[in-house]
Amino acid sequence: MMKALFNLAWALLAGPAMAQPGTADVVATKNGNLLIQPIHHASLILTQAALTIYADPVGIDYFKNEKAPDIILITDIHGDHFDIKTIEAVKKDSTLLIVPQVVADKLPESDKTNMWILKNDEQVTKQGIRIKAIPMYNLPESPSAMHTKGRGNGYVLTMGEKNIYISGDTQGIPEMRSLKNIDIAFICMNLPYTMDVQEAADAVLDFEPKIVYPYHYRGKEGFSDIQEFKKMVEAKDKNIEVRLRNWYPEK
Repeated sequence: MMKALFNLAWALLAGPAMAQPGTADVVATKNGNLLIQPIHHASLILTQAALTIYADPVGIDYFKNEKAPDIILITDIHGDHFDIKTIEAVKKDSTLLIVPQVVADKLPESDKTNMWILKNDEQVTKQGIRIKAIPMYNLPESPSAMHTKGRGNGYVLTMGEKNIYISGDTQGIPEMRSLKNIDIAFICMNLPYTMDVQEAADAVLDFEPKIVYPYHYRGKEGFSDIQEFKKMVEAKDKNIEVRLRNWYPEK
């Protein structure tokens, strides 16, 4: 039943056609400009100098005109985050996969020779980028939750002294609220899978990233109100810049 629910959700997310993503944002860092490219739903690309990182690439057509990744981060096993066909299509021989154990268990053997498994709270430095796995899970904690603690990973990347948080599928958990010195955050908000706009705004106000992107905001009942999210956050903390981008180019 759960698998059928997520297959239906992904069919809704994919939409009738795949359009190409828009222009990348640019953030200056110590090591040069960081390019931030929203792709679709949970998928994004970060580029700095010659290094390209994909997070949760799903949908081959979205990546046809993009540079092949040096690193691929996968947060969880659900179809809107993990798609083996897309991974195989976009990666090159040297691409490093950073994954939780549940994803590693589902990858073909050919991908496991260039793979690094991270558990929650573990970290590794690869190609000059520090990557730390952050818990992601539903509240209240339950063995039957869609996202159980310890299964998937959010990530904090340190690139050119900028700390970038990618939430994955989570609610406003204590581990998110206690994050420090986050420069850029990508925050999910879609019911019934993660959290609503109010909870997402409240969590962001706790850890105070300098820039926040609402992403992963299409749920079972349609799109979350990201304009309301922006209003809630900026009304209480004008030092947080909320960037609204189109993560659903087929709209």
